[in-house]
Amino acid sequence: MERNDPLYRDFCAILREELRPAMGCTEPIALAYADAKGRQLLGDLPEQILVEVSGNIIKNVKSVVVPNTGGLRGIAGAVCAGVVAGDPDKELEVIAQVSPQDRQRLHTFMEQVQLQIRPATSELVFDIQLTLTRGGDTARVRIANHHTNIVHLSRNDQIILDLSVAECSEDRLTDRSSLTIERIVDFADTVDIRDVGDLILRQIRQNMAIAREGLRGDWGANIGSVILKRQGDTLGKRASAYAAAGSDARMSGCEMPVVILSGSGNQGITASVPVAVVAQELGASEEELIRAVVVSDLVTIHQKTGIGRLSAYCGAISAGCGAGAGIAYLRGGRVHAVAHTVVNAIAILSGTICDGAKPSCAAKIAAAVDAGLLGYDMYLEKQQFYGGDGIVTKGVDKTVTNVGRLAREGMKETDKTILKIMLSDGC
Repeated sequence: MERNDPLYRDFCAILREELRPAMGCTEPIALAYADAKGRQLLGDLPEQILVEVSGNIIKNVKSVVVPNTGGLRGIAGAVCAGVVAGDPDKELEVIAQVSPQDRQRLHTFMEQVQLQIRPATSELVFDIQLTLTRGGDTARVRIANHHTNIVHLSRNDQIILDLSVAECSEDRLTDRSSLTIERIVDFADTVDIRDVGDLILRQIRQNMAIAREGLRGDWGANIGSVILKRQGDTLGKRASAYAAAGSDARMSGCEMPVVILSGSGNQGITASVPVAVVAQELGASEEELIRAVVVSDLVTIHQKTGIGRLSAYCGAISAGCGAGAGIAYLRGGRVHAVAHTVVNAIAILSGTICDGAKPSCAAKIAAAVDAGLLGYDMYLEKQQFYGGDGIVTKGVDKTVTNVGRLAREGMKETDKTILKIMLSDGC
């Protein structure tokens, strides 16, 4: 792919849009970001906050620890942290700098503020609407479709920003419809490392750092440590264990940043860490690693484009397929190897549910990476799943399209049922 090719420019832009630093699970952080913007508009701490959010926001915020809050969980903790201590200029690192004094102020504020939380009335999968009030002044903020996509800002009767809200989760982002497995591999082969190297190396550096912390510390259910202790320290298990360990730490409030992918830190970790672990074992060069992670990232984005940012379909599965594709590429495979790896991996684990962000995400990540590695091993042994086997059809990109249809259309009711279960008594 030539550097002046519009597709080349688009692929570089897609990576720049997706590979962003974030601290903590991205849905509570998006809430904190929105509230920090609201407080900035209001000019003071609010006395009342109305939070209206879509079901998938509720699902992904309910059970995770919000970093830098002293262990607070859920919507109230995320909202109040953003109001009291958030820096909106830092976007998804909005509460990266919280002092001990801020934490004390946060807990005091939570006791005083009148906070109301209710479901949004829109049909959007990703919707955050906030109304902050103090005295006679009111500030409103709305984020829709993806984590920093602010579509409305107003203070009292003054409308500062009011954009139309599309149903597409890629609203105001570079068109992703041109992504195919063949083009992704071509781009990875030919991309000038100067155009993507810093992005990818930051992703590897930050995500490997939190993975190592996940193995060092006591985080969540310690899935990464359990894998290495009980299942053996083989290269494949090490790859899945390190990815799981990053999620162990991140879901339990670790105050280290990650680089996200498709709006998810877990996906950013899963797409990069296993490839880095294998590259280290193989003695691959920095350039070889960068190109392989480019494949993994773009294969993940290709799948997620059809699925959407949030759904009942576990995004870690897409990233595990991406990791398998990146490892196939790292080991010398090209279009044929990558395509077969992706199809095989899709056939193994598609349909795994997303029941919110929480410690068990780490176990799903481990399973997803195992599926990606098995998909590549099948290719090496000249084994494969064929068109007509379940949702697999002839052509890797058509199979990817089927996954999007499964998630978007087939799992709508599943998503509603998951949320009902999560919000029922005792959950």
